[in-house]
Amino acid sequence: MTLEQQESKHNFKAFIWHATFLALAGNFMDVDTVIPAMLVKVGGNSIQMGILTTIMIGGASFMQLFFSGILSNKAYKKKFLLGAINSRVLTLLGLSALFMYANSISKTLVLISIFVLITIFSFSGSFANVSYIDILGKTISSKKRKHFFSLKQLISSVGLLSSAFMASYVLKKYSFPTNYSHTYFFAAILLLVASLGFYFLSEKTPSTKKKTSLKAFFKQMPKEIKSNSNLKAYLFIINFLGVGVSLLPFVVLLAKQNQGLSFSHIGTFIIYRTVGMLLGSLSLFFLAKRFRYKNVLLINVFLGASIPIIALLIQHNSALFPSIFLLAGIFVSTFKISMNGMLIEISTTENRTLYAGMSGAGNILTSLFPLVAGILIQFWGFNLVFILISVSMLLSFFAVRKLQC
Repeated sequence: MTLEQQESKHNFKAFIWHATFLALAGNFMDVDTVIPAMLVKVGGNSIQMGILTTIMIGGASFMQLFFSGILSNKAYKKKFLLGAINSRVLTLLGLSALFMYANSISKTLVLISIFVLITIFSFSGSFANVSYIDILGKTISSKKRKHFFSLKQLISSVGLLSSAFMASYVLKKYSFPTNYSHTYFFAAILLLVASLGFYFLSEKTPSTKKKTSLKAFFKQMPKEIKSNSNLKAYLFIINFLGVGVSLLPFVVLLAKQNQGLSFSHIGTFIIYRTVGMLLGSLSLFFLAKRFRYKNVLLINVFLGASIPIIALLIQHNSALFPSIFLLAGIFVSTFKISMNGMLIEISTTENRTLYAGMSGAGNILTSLFPLVAGILIQFWGFNLVFILISVSMLLSFFAVRKLQC
């Protein structure tokens, strides 16, 4: 076994360790259910929901470009990865402390603190993701990547299923805001354990290091987009199909409007969504040697576009409504596997950091969608906005057809 193969095998295990415990922490800090429900419980409206979701999903992705520009000059990125993860742990502990004393703090201060802490948490995640993709891309052999992404998603889904029941139990057992204090504390501890996998990463191979300014780094983007048709299609898919990833917070708001929103509801939504993620991951895991990312994305187009329409049709049916979270779980898990794998495949060791940044900053529509959707829902209601979301996702069909993989 060569040194490269040994490093690949070693890091494969380290990344899987991280994925396992991150999955156990996942539902305690879930951006689709737990955090949106938290904002609803402290009195947040649809516009505030849009702002928070933009920060968590769109804003964090956009910041990935700036972090890529900074990290592109760094040959080794392990220490930056660890620093970002530790920042996320501290932020979760801060949220836990906030809700421990929330009853003795003004509502306005609680809301402001939530936005500040979630911003730090989200941006730290995007900073970590740049280093994560770079180290994974240069140390996990190309023959093992598809198996890695499928296994990672499978383990993540199993772990998320376990944490779904744990998070649901904690949210139901304790009254608000004590339940959220415990929830974020458990998330912090589990994320800390997950980070141990990164301490044992082997990063013997340096990244291609180019001494370039942030301005010069940005100038590379148009050239890459022009010369790589796959990258053009990839960015289009992120923008139009990717809006489905940030839809669920508004489905939570839809549930509150029509059915109320108890912690029993939240727990049920978490479990259904997680089961959906497990089903999607299992399907791709067992088909790892046969499926093509392009074919999976074609299925995603029609599945994703159907979710907002189905949500509108069954919005008053409390028995069927959780099925939306089941379908969304299948969509999110298969979409993420496909897009992460595609990013690795269309990039090289030399440009992977740049592509990682572009994959974040290039999704302008996804970044703005939650904010715009929150405002439009406030004035137009859910029906028209959800139909527009469905149409935008269908447009990605043409970009998927152009992919060469």
